Amino acid sequence: MTTEVPPLITAAALDVALGAESLWSGAGRRRSSWRVLDVRWKLGGPPGREEYERGHIPGAVYVDLDTELAGHGAPTDGRHPLPAIEDFQEAARRWGLHEGDSVVVYDDVFGGSAARAWWLLRHAGVRDVRVLDGGLAAWREAGLPLQTGAVLTAPGDLELSFGELPTIDADGAAALAEASDSVLLDARAGERFRGEVEPVDPRPGHIPGAVSAPSTAVLDAEGRMLPAAVLRERFAELGIGAGTPVGVYCGSGVTAAHEALALVVAGLPMPSLYPGSYSAWSNDPARPVVTGPAATGPAATEA
Repeated sequence: MTTEVPPLITAAALDVALGAESLWSGAGRRRSSWRVLDVRWKLGGPPGREEYERGHIPGAVYVDLDTELAGHGAPTDGRHPLPAIEDFQEAARRWGLHEGDSVVVYDDVFGGSAARAWWLLRHAGVRDVRVLDGGLAAWREAGLPLQTGAVLTAPGDLELSFGELPTIDADGAAALAEASDSVLLDARAGERFRGEVEPVDPRPGHIPGAVSAPSTAVLDAEGRMLPAAVLRERFAELGIGAGTPVGVYCGSGVTAAHEALALVVAGLPMPSLYPGSYSAWSNDPARPVVTGPAATGPAATEA
């Protein structure tokens, strides 16, 4: 029986792992099995490569979310549809990934783009993937060193196949939102959910029946994930228990992965992720949208 890998790793634990691997591999006995991916990204750009080259965790390889963690299609596919598995496998090999590697992903904001890499790698069959809790800020706050410039790594040989994690399409999202015993979480900021602002998608609002659950609400003041017990209580207030069918979406499928991460940290099952998310939904004129205050989950309405 395999042991489930914790979804988070602290800066101190990563430093110990990388230090031990450096000593071990430096002796010439074997290649390090720890791979670190820098997934810095901001909505609207610019790409994070320049920031990465100015300073990153030693040995980290830069990952471009827009070109390596997303595909491109019609507006009804969403702004960040899943990449083709062939393209994603090629990217993972460029990053130097091999079967059995322990992969750590991080970014420099709240963990949303790192969580996209975590979710995609898990979905593609990589079991040992962890998000650096607190991101690059936590590494810096611990007084740990940074490396400048790009890291060149030998190509990997990882074989990937999508299908390890549950996903839903627009019909599936609608069904979860409509059912009395399931919950569809919207991970965007509350003002976008309510339709007060909409900076990128064609119609403001949210999927009818969805529950507002901003992904930033799962973090503490330092940008680290809240304790599991606190997260479980938060999700219970949204109507989610261990047996509740849950779907997650956001603007384009990136932040939804961070909500999925929080659910897993809370000890709840992996939710179904809607890759097209609201950008796909709102580009389909046949799909209704609503505005206004956040909905409440089943448990809250029964209380």
